[in-house]
Amino acid sequence: MNYELGIRNLKFGGGIFILFLLFLFFLPILFPSCASIGSPNGGEYDTIPPVFIGSNPAPNSINFRGNKIELHFNEYISIEKPAEKVIITPPQSRMPVIKSMGKKISIELKDTLTIGPTYTFDFTNGIVDNNEKNPIEGFTFAFSTGDVIDSLIVSGLLLNAENLEPMPNIMVGLHSNLDDSAFTSQAFIRTSMTNDMGKFWIRNVAPGTYRLFALNDRNRNFIFDQETEDIAFYDSPINPDYISSIRIDTIKIDGLTNDSINEVSYNRFIPDDIIMFLFKEAAGIQYLSRHERPIDRQLVLRFNSKVESFPTLNLLSGDSSNNFSSDWFIEEFSIDKKDITYWITDSIVCKQDTIIIEANYQVSDSLNNLISVNDTLKFVLRNRETSNRENQPESKKRTNILKIDWTAKSNMEVFDTLKITFSEPVFDFDLNKILIQQKIDTLWEDRNFPIVRDSLNPRVFFIDHKWFYEHEFRIRIDSASIFGIYDTWNDSISTTFKFNSEKEYGNLYINITGGAGAGFGELLDNSERVIRRSPLENGELIFEDLKPGNFFLRYIEDTNGNGKWDPGNYSEGLQPEKVFYFNSALNVNKYGEHSQDWDIRQLPVENQKPLEITKNKPQVRQQRRTDQRDQNRQQNTGRSNQGGSIPGLGSRLPGL
Repeated sequence: MNYELGIRNLKFGGGIFILFLLFLFFLPILFPSCASIGSPNGGEYDTIPPVFIGSNPAPNSINFRGNKIELHFNEYISIEKPAEKVIITPPQSRMPVIKSMGKKISIELKDTLTIGPTYTFDFTNGIVDNNEKNPIEGFTFAFSTGDVIDSLIVSGLLLNAENLEPMPNIMVGLHSNLDDSAFTSQAFIRTSMTNDMGKFWIRNVAPGTYRLFALNDRNRNFIFDQETEDIAFYDSPINPDYISSIRIDTIKIDGLTNDSINEVSYNRFIPDDIIMFLFKEAAGIQYLSRHERPIDRQLVLRFNSKVESFPTLNLLSGDSSNNFSSDWFIEEFSIDKKDITYWITDSIVCKQDTIIIEANYQVSDSLNNLISVNDTLKFVLRNRETSNRENQPESKKRTNILKIDWTAKSNMEVFDTLKITFSEPVFDFDLNKILIQQKIDTLWEDRNFPIVRDSLNPRVFFIDHKWFYEHEFRIRIDSASIFGIYDTWNDSISTTFKFNSEKEYGNLYINITGGAGAGFGELLDNSERVIRRSPLENGELIFEDLKPGNFFLRYIEDTNGNGKWDPGNYSEGLQPEKVFYFNSALNVNKYGEHSQDWDIRQLPVENQKPLEITKNKPQVRQQRRTDQRDQNRQQNTGRSNQGGSIPGLGSRLPGL
């Protein structure tokens, strides 16, 4: 009997099990909302940009009189930053309304079209598909309001003049007016924008003679009218044209074997090899940009450009019965000579909440000539320091010490400069208070090295001495030896430093050919930071006592001989000074010498800069996975494990 009961229970349980399997099978069909919401398995990513399939009006239409344009594509698209990436020529005084709608772009013109010219809408890389954002590179649409569609093309490359970096997203334009003033007073008649690698194509150009420019157009008016705008100009007028040419087309079988080689005739538009160099002019207009009093003891004048001489100050505020001496302050230039700090030495002046001075300094007039002006300036102290040294107890005064920083460290390079910097200007500075000794065998012997004050900064001093390999020194300043102008004095300070062995360094000698006139070379690290500079002497650059490693080399033709790279000047017709790069890294070994011959004009300038230090590298699209099954499986597993759900049924099963 128990046996029969067991059989009946087994049949009953088996039936339930079969019903449960059927339930699982039909569940996704009966309740599709409970199915996994992950991405479909498999399938390929879309790596192909949208394809233009038609428009109204048709491309290159003539005698166009409408105000609406529609462009159609084979998939859903969008426009990224149309105000920045869509360039319209001739320029429009009222920007059209450009919108993407599904698979089309609509353009509604708001400006009246001039009869005759060819109009071009250059979308650069602004049109992308909706999903993967694949751009259509260099897509343009053109029509003519006259009987002819202009079709010539001017193309080339735009590089940064100082470091030969390809310059993206810079406007390039043409003027048919050949006067120099056109660039600064009239909008371009044809324009385009450089692509990611600095290349440009100005399309739909009519036959004629033009001037060619590049402009980082900050105010979008197609005119060089701000000194902060980067520019480039081509020296000679150009005459766009085309010539018949032949290119070789190779057809391969399976991408490997050549099937046939065909010669194809085509029209080559010229010029197509123009190279221009972008630069920002040195600040031509000089003016006082700001004056302030950051703390009670300082007045600061800030100029927009380098100042060659200190302004003169005449104190106007305070009790007229007080006769302030002419030396109530100490002047200090910033490194770039744009800012001037005045350290107030007179305690009566320092206590004034408002200081009024008459300053005489140089500014640029309307003709860009420097003239002297007198200016009354008011300095208001916003936040006076809460602690006043004169009112502090004697026990607390000692906390206000004169801080000393120096560049001496335990291991020094022979090319290092030993610099001493005080936290405030010092007075009655006795150079003998700084004791320098050299270790000879086991004894320390005094050395009397010249110590010179920095000509721009009264707080900085240099030890003027040529250091030698393996020499060991120590420097010491006894306590209360040096006093600052604000009743501060130093603590005792001492350090020992030794210079490395000659075997730790290598030497590099570069023989330059192809140059013209004076110049200098710069050794760079892989961040393009200048490590060492050497003037060209007898056709050679000399870099000695280099730490081992890889270096990159840049050479500047210093046409004015001032020892630095200078940008161009458009009004004077001056191009920026030419820059050249050695096309690979140079290796310097310990205790070794490396000589290298370099013809700076052997390679085209656009092929010189090593890719390792080029910041704007060619973009390589990452290969995308065409099979997502593993990724989707991980996503689905992650979802199924949330909330303790049954694997394969999803977390929404209980609620359905």
